[in-house]
Amino acid sequence: MPSFRPDQAGPAFAGFITERHLAVLTLVRPNGRPHTTPVGFTWDQATGLARVITWSGSTKSRLLEAGELAGTICQVDGGRWVTLDGPCSVTGEPVVCADAVARYAARYTQPKDRGPERRVITMVVERILASGGLSP
Repeated sequence: MPSFRPDQAGPAFAGFITERHLAVLTLVRPNGRPHTTPVGFTWDQATGLARVITWSGSTKSRLLEAGELAGTICQVDGGRWVTLDGPCSVTGEPVVCADAVARYAARYTQPKDRGPERRVITMVVERILASGGLSP
């Protein structure tokens, strides 16, 4: 299974990761048990960041409020797939939330307004695993 760093990602990867697909976010709790949930996410090639918008009451937000956790985001379409791997954190900072909502709206649709309950999970992608045609 090919793996690479975000700065090694090529055009096939960039095309696939911006197509309209949902994904699965998995966070590893401090006790080792995973928390897995379907999500929409956005990818920022320039910074190597993946972002998931959510709200303060979600399990994923509550888990990350206690501190950074290891995580993965996996997007699949038939035989094409990509898994992003890295540490995840959450914020309610309005500027970060507004940016993440705008990115989400551009990839998917305008999300429901969560007001001050809006949160953004940010993954600093350290490693990417991908199906053969999507790796460099």
